[in-house]
Order: sequence, then C-alpha cells, then structure tokens
Amino acid sequence: MFSTKDKKQIENRGSDLRTILTQIENFKSGFPYLQIKEAASVDNGIIKLSDEKIKKYVAFYDEKIEHGTRPLKFIPASGAASRMFKALFEALEALENEADEESVLSKNKAAKQFNDEFEKFAFSSDLEKIIKDNGEKINAKSKIHFLLNEKGLNYGALPKGLLKFHKYQTGERTPFEEHLVEGAKYATEKTGLAKLHFTVSPEHQSVFESLLDVVKSKFESELNVTFEVSFSQQKPSTDAIAVDLNNEPFRENDGSILFRPAGHGALIENLNDLNADVIFIKNIDNVVPDRLKAPTVEYKKALAGVLLKNQEKLFFYQKELNEKHPVALDHAFLAAASNFLENTLNTKPAESQYYTEKEELYYYLREKFNRPLRVCGMVKNEGEPGGGPFWAKNSDGTISLQVVESSQIDPESVQQQNILKNATHFNPVDLVCAVKNFKGEKYDLTKFTDPSTGFISKKSKDGKELKAQELPGLWNGAMSNWNTLFVEVPIETFNPVKTVNDLLRDQHLE
Repeated sequence: MFSTKDKKQIENRGSDLRTILTQIENFKSGFPYLQIKEAASVDNGIIKLSDEKIKKYVAFYDEKIEHGTRPLKFIPASGAASRMFKALFEALEALENEADEESVLSKNKAAKQFNDEFEKFAFSSDLEKIIKDNGEKINAKSKIHFLLNEKGLNYGALPKGLLKFHKYQTGERTPFEEHLVEGAKYATEKTGLAKLHFTVSPEHQSVFESLLDVVKSKFESELNVTFEVSFSQQKPSTDAIAVDLNNEPFRENDGSILFRPAGHGALIENLNDLNADVIFIKNIDNVVPDRLKAPTVEYKKALAGVLLKNQEKLFFYQKELNEKHPVALDHAFLAAASNFLENTLNTKPAESQYYTEKEELYYYLREKFNRPLRVCGMVKNEGEPGGGPFWAKNSDGTISLQVVESSQIDPESVQQQNILKNATHFNPVDLVCAVKNFKGEKYDLTKFTDPSTGFISKKSKDGKELKAQELPGLWNGAMSNWNTLFVEVPIETFNPVKTVNDLLRDQHLE
C-alpha cells in the first residue's frame, strides 16, 4: 500500500505508520455507535449545587489557591470563523448577481438583520472607515464585502478569537481579550501569575501574539496580575490519512498522500503537554462583557472546588491501593472504595461482572482510581446545540458518565433515539480537569482515550470524493476513560457566538 516515498512522507510529518494502518482499517470497518443506557439528570449523575454549597466550594478553591494550587486555562482557538458568516456569504453572492438590494435582503433574513442593526456590532466603526477609505458607499453589499474579504476586515478567513465581539467605552474587545480578563479572575496563582494557553492555527499565531503585545500590560495593570500566555498548534502527527471511496490512500495531484486535521480530539496531545494542578477548558466563542462575568467566575471556582474536594478522597483511595498489597486491605476498605467509585466518580462495573475475589476487586479498583479527574458543567436544555450527558457503556463493559454527541448514537435505533430525546441537559464545554496522581505525577492523557469513538465523513478535494476521519472529540472519546462528575451550571454561563447575529443578543451588547 505504501511506497518508500510514502513512508518517507509519513516519517517526515511525525506520523506513526501503525496508527495510519489502524485508521485505514477504521475506514473499512467503520466506528461502532456508543451505547447509551440513560440520560443523566439531576440526582442521577448530575449534581445540583445549593447556594450554600456554591459558597463552600468557591471558598475551598480560593483556600487551595492560597496554599499553592496552580491553575491554568486552556482555550481551543484555532477554528476559523467562516461558519459564522454563512448567511452573509450567500447574501454577498446574491448581491453581486442582482442589483436589487431590497429583494436580496427580503429573501435572506439574517443578512437583513445584519444590515438593519449594523451599528450595534463592535466592528461597525472599523468597517465604516474601511468602506469610506475605499471610496465606496455604505450599503449592505459594501458592509458584507469589506467585512468578509481580504481588502477589508477579512473576518471570513480569521479565527473567532481575533474578531471584535464587544464594545466598551474604552474600545472594543475580541474573545481572546475577554478570555484574558475572565481567566485572571479564577485562573490566577497566589503569586498573581495568570496562566492561559491557546491552541491556534499556524497562520494566525503571530496575529494572536501581536494582539497580546498590545493589550498585555494594560490588562495586567487593570487586573493586578501578571499574564503568562502560551500558544500551541495542532500537531501534524495527529492528522488522519484521507482515503478514496475504495479505502485506498487519497493522492494529491503530485502523488503524495493527503492528510487532514483530525478534529479537536487531536488537542489531547496539546493538553498533555501542559503542567498545572487545575486546568479549566472553555471554548473561544463563549464569552460575555464584564457586566455579566460574575456568574461565570463564581461557577468556575465552584466547579474547581468540587474537583479538588473529590480529588482529596480519590487520592486517599489511590494511595492505599497503590502502596498496599491486597492482603493488607480489608473488605470494609474495598467496599468503601467501590462505593466511592460507583456513586461519586460515576463508574459502575460491567453489568455481568461481580468481583467475588478480593484480589480481583483490588486490581479493578486500582485501575479505575489511577485515572485523571474532570468535572463538567451541564446546562439545562433550552434549545441550544451541544453534546449531552449520558450514562454510557464503555468498551470494557463498565457504565460511566460520558459527554455524547448525537452523531455517536445509532440513528436507526428507536430505543437509543428515545433515550437521546429524554436528555434534560447539554454540554456547554465547561470543564475543570485534574491531570496528576496522588504523588503529583502527570498522567499520560493519551492513555485514557477510547479510539473506537471516532467519526468518518465524506468530503471532496479537487473535484474528487474522499473519506475523512476524526479522532474522538476532546471532551467525548478523548476523555472517555477519565473519572467524571457532572454539575449543573446556569444558562447565564453559556453565551456562544455561532453566527454573527448572535452578537446582537443582549448578552453581547453593552
């Protein structure tokens, strides 16, 4: 299948030949659907915190910071913003082919709203200046053209993190800047060091760095912190091979093999390179102006408090299971450890598995306790998109809490689809992670993924059809073998921007 030249290409990009052969087998056999057992809900896998508990966990987290706990905020920020402007791209094409602006806007409601409420956008003054500088009239066509294209703001080709989202009296802010401000409020060490890490695309890293140079000292002065901001890129070695419809390697016109980025699940490698006691994960487009940040900050600290409080007990069991021989541990200890694993860390043994032998139970518990820990915020369903919280069957037969995308669930199974419809909550990508064991040693996070939860899609290149493969999602299959807790968080903490007109919602306006 692979020539000497192919193998050299594979070696040069840092890819592993065995992994590529596995990917080709995945194309041939497909990925199995995940079997969900029931939707997680409040008191059945989802914790609902009282006001008193929120205060308690916030205080516990703050106390841990005072005693040297080192937090970090991780933000995937490489995604292009082009999907935000789908309706505007369609409108621009129509406007270029039809002179009647009113007719085009009457057919494209999103473009009409964009044009009618244009002054509310944080980027409106920049755009008006560019249009005037180019000697054009300010109308719907010029607004959309200069917003999206290279001669203007080029927003159609930039990542979301670099677009102006919010207006302030002192100027405008991008999501990148909002994450700096927000991160300073809950991801700052006792020393005043606020660490943030952004994953970015290679072509945009220098733009992010330039923006950081412009705003860093201003925010440090205003927030009384010192920022340590780092960047990384999705590793070429994590790209997946593309194949043709016969599952043979897809060839470029020059004969080389086509590799494609394998989705955000590849970022488990970037996360694995970081060293912190607590890692917050949040999407780049889920930000709000300062006037609405308080609930987000409070709940972020509360989730971290839940994480660290449960980690203390997890470490107790982990230490005993790792440092003592099974003979030295009595049945009462093993029963208590089993109860904590099943009812707090939400991992239940395989349905047909009963550990009658003490030693067998010991090794099962030791394996399950020696895993990273995550707490995931979950929002009540209110029509927003996102993966959902479910009890699911894992490849080893155990049942545990998983963040599941609808694409992972068998569309032909009435029973599975009924469970999906009963979901009461969705995942807003609001995670707090602990990636070290009781000795302070970092886990190798790549060892806790479920490779069988990938995804295959059909694409095309140069007019030829191909099949592409995505790795298990970062908070789905890439973390499926973690100990997991779900906590309900309010809808106020979830304000994503999926289309440009989402910026016209009250939550994004000053």
